[in-house]
Parts: sequence; C-alpha cells; structure tokens
Amino acid sequence: MGRELAAEFPAAREAFAEADDLLGFALSKLAWEGPEEELTLTHNAQPAILVHSIAVYRVVGQRVGPIAVAAGHSLGEFTAHVVAGTISFADAVRTVRRRGELMLRSGEERPGTMAAILGLDDEKVEEVCAQASRDDGVCVPANYNSPAQVVISGDVRAVERAIELAKAAGAKRALPLSVSGAFHSPLMAPAVPGLEAQLSTVAFTDPKFPVISNVTAEPVRDAVSARRLLLDQITSPVRWTACVRTMRRMGVETFFELGPGNVLTGLLKRIDREARGRAIGTVEEVQSMMTADV
Repeated sequence: MGRELAAEFPAAREAFAEADDLLGFALSKLAWEGPEEELTLTHNAQPAILVHSIAVYRVVGQRVGPIAVAAGHSLGEFTAHVVAGTISFADAVRTVRRRGELMLRSGEERPGTMAAILGLDDEKVEEVCAQASRDDGVCVPANYNSPAQVVISGDVRAVERAIELAKAAGAKRALPLSVSGAFHSPLMAPAVPGLEAQLSTVAFTDPKFPVISNVTAEPVRDAVSARRLLLDQITSPVRWTACVRTMRRMGVETFFELGPGNVLTGLLKRIDREARGRAIGTVEEVQSMMTADV
C-alpha cells in the first residue's frame, strides 16, 4: 500500500520516510512489500493507514481545500485531527502505533471477535446483542457503518450466539470477521490506561475546523474534547452513519476519502444517496483529482 504513490510524488515519499524515522523501523518497506500477514496486524496496520492517508493529503490537499469539516472511521479520526491541526503528524504516528500495540495486547489477554450483521436495523442488532450477552460473555454493537450494516464485537461465545440470533431475526447475512480482538467493545478496557498515558504526552490544539467524533457523532471544536473523545473511542462504538448525517446537516455535499481503499465512499451512498463521494488513494485517483474540476 502506497508504494506507487510514493514513487510518483515526493510529498508522499517524504511522509513515509518521516514515519520510518519516527518509529525506528521501515514501516514503508512493510507497507510496500509485506508480508501481508504482518502488515495487517493492528499495530502495523494503524500507522500504515494513517501515513498513507496523510501522504495523499499532502499531495492533493490544496485541490481538496478549503475543508469545512472532517471525520474518520475509528483510526481515521486521528488522521482527521492531523489534517485539522489538532495534533501533529509525528504525534499521531507514534500514538496510533502505541494504540495498535495496546489493542493487540488486549485481544491477547481476553480473546474476542467481531461479526458483520447485514439486513437488520440498528435497534434489532442492539436487541440481538443484549440477548446474546450472558455471564460467559458480552456482545455489543461496535460499528454502525450504514443503515442495515452493523458490526458487532465481544467475547467469542457471545458473538457466536449473536450471529445465530441475527440469522433467526431475519438478517440477510451474519459473517464472522478475521480480527485480532474485540475492537470498540468493553474488552478493549485494558488498553485505556496505556492510551491515556500516551495521549497525555501529545500536544493538542483546537482544530482549525470541526472534526466529527465517532463517540458522539457531534463536532469537536476544542483540544480538551478531542483528547478525551479519542480515548473514549477505543471502547465505544463507531457511530459512522450518524457522523455522516451530522456532516450532511452541516451542509456538506462532497466527501473526499483519502487513503487506501474506498470503503467509506461505498458506505456514503448507502447512508445518503444525494451525497457525492470520491475516493483518492492510488496514483490514478490522485492524478484524476489533480486535473478535475473540484
């Protein structure tokens, strides 16, 4: 991921080089060459995705701006705060690396899993999770990705029960996900003290424009709230559908997804068919953006 982008654009190459220096190892080599099974480990994937996203922004930022509001899905909220000037790129790279290490360790200490539930509304998924949670395990909604697409998270037995309950309730699909932990659930609580300690070392300033919080789906306009909500996020669900709807109420018509893939652009259309979305992550997408009538 990002290899062709770095080869084509000096600004992107510099972002990866900075991250390598900050982390003390060749994140760029891992991102560009793999192996995939190592890159996808959360403590590697998180900084790699952030760096790729900021690399894209450094290339196309002037074409994208001015920015009215920003948001990010889970890890992406850190990226949004970098673009908003709330935290520095250097602090973000170090922090998301630490965040990934803490999340991986929490998953090892209390193994959990996640599953995607398709075709049920939010309230029904919440009911299913409540029914599946017992003394031997908890299950909660983790990502409200779009209407009728919710990812659940928790102890393995509870998530397995929830999958069966969701199918019985009429879900179109209920699919276990290959993950290293029960992210955005109470099972991530052991990561909170370490992340709080890391965030205490980071200088926060008021964002230049609002950043929508995953936790509240409301605009964050000050440094104190930004720090607190980035900590709360680790055990709270990502309210992405509500985040997009908040931005739409604020008058946003065009969304740019910067970084690897186009998942959020696809979700956007399921949330609001009138919104315009554009994914920018590959060399071709960047070049098209540079010549487009934005």
